Amino acid sequence: MTIRLEPKSAERLTLWLSTSHAEYITSRVRAGETPVEARASADQSLEAHFPGGVPAKNHHVYDLVHGETVVGSLWIGPHTDADNDAWWVWDVTIDTAHQGKGFGREAMALAEAVVRQEGGHSLGLNVFGYNTAAWTLYESLGYQTTAIQMLKVL
Repeated sequence: MTIRLEPKSAERLTLWLSTSHAEYITSRVRAGETPVEARASADQSLEAHFPGGVPAKNHHVYDLVHGETVVGSLWIGPHTDADNDAWWVWDVTIDTAHQGKGFGREAMALAEAVVRQEGGHSLGLNVFGYNTAAWTLYESLGYQTTAIQMLKVL
């Protein structure tokens, strides 16, 4: 592995939460929700998973570090509070300048290792339909499609 996971500092976590929240709203709008729906969903997720601005129990937010350079972020945790076996990649991002170098693939391998270490037995994720690069990566890593939502804008 050429990258490692480092827990985000409190300062970096605050910045990441703000940026990630805004990007999540944008992604949901791009996927077909109204801005009001997207904001409500993103706000609900933020409140549930980061009460008081800190990760909920068993949720981990990492910087992805190559050498001394932060190349992206990873947030993983249980899919539900009631099931510590089924984990979820809530967010994984490789900074634009560092994409196409295999860091996303490595980040997923590191995520799987953390889940195993935490006693989890599966790792799921959501991919927005427009993100074909992510679809291709996840399929190449053995992730299987479990559901597809479709939308036609009228």
